[in-house]
Amino acid sequence: MKSPLLLLLGCFGLASYFGPSAHAQKRKMPAKPSATEVYDSVAQPAVPLGGTEKYARFLAENQRYPASAMQKGIQGTVKVSFIVEKTGTVNEVKVDAPVSPELDAEAIRLIKSGPKWTPAKHRNQVVRQRIYVPVSFVMSPGSETVKLPAKDRPITTSAADIAASANPDRPAVVAPDKPTQPVGGPQAFFDWVEKNQQYPLLARQRKIQGKVMVEFMVQADGSLTDARVIKKMGSGLDEEALRLIKAAPKWEPATFQGKPLKQKMVLPVLFQL
Repeated sequence: MKSPLLLLLGCFGLASYFGPSAHAQKRKMPAKPSATEVYDSVAQPAVPLGGTEKYARFLAENQRYPASAMQKGIQGTVKVSFIVEKTGTVNEVKVDAPVSPELDAEAIRLIKSGPKWTPAKHRNQVVRQRIYVPVSFVMSPGSETVKLPAKDRPITTSAADIAASANPDRPAVVAPDKPTQPVGGPQAFFDWVEKNQQYPLLARQRKIQGKVMVEFMVQADGSLTDARVIKKMGSGLDEEALRLIKAAPKWEPATFQGKPLKQKMVLPVLFQL
């Protein structure tokens, strides 16, 4: 789920040619494209309805970062291929460069849920074309400075890493033996969010939906603090997302060598009408 997706649509031009006959001055007409052949390179590539920028926005706004992948800190780019049929529909969606089962499945779902395309043309005929789209999953917004509670010594860490050691005399960024997670697991947490969510009236009237990315700290006692929105949507959705995180039940804290640690997390709060 965040952070912007990287969308690359490769378009390759194909020049047609006419070969002179050894026995005549007439030009040979190129053979008509096959009715079933799938082309990688065509004279006029397929494009998503509304253009590539609108398609990129669709992918960014509709991506759902799997909770299990977030808990494991899994990020990466899933390379997806599919066929744009002559009707403009998307078919045979598959992963060419897998990252993890969770991210691969979400990338396939995302592509399948996308809009129709304007089909490709080759030699003045509508043809089937294979398209490659990388779907990127980036969990943290980048690096920033945080402080240890006792000494106020700043250390720099990414948003998905441990922010402070339980031993204030040894400021260090460490990978936890056991990362933080909601009590009962990620699905239990998202079920709680869905059950307690109060959809803002203004957002409902404007028919606004999507995901608000919220960053927060899971303290050593499991409490959630320092919540802030890093991807805003407005119309009251940001405030509701913060309210949910602040009111959420405690998590199981991260541990390192048996000691609890503070850990910073970035999670989406999804709003759907």
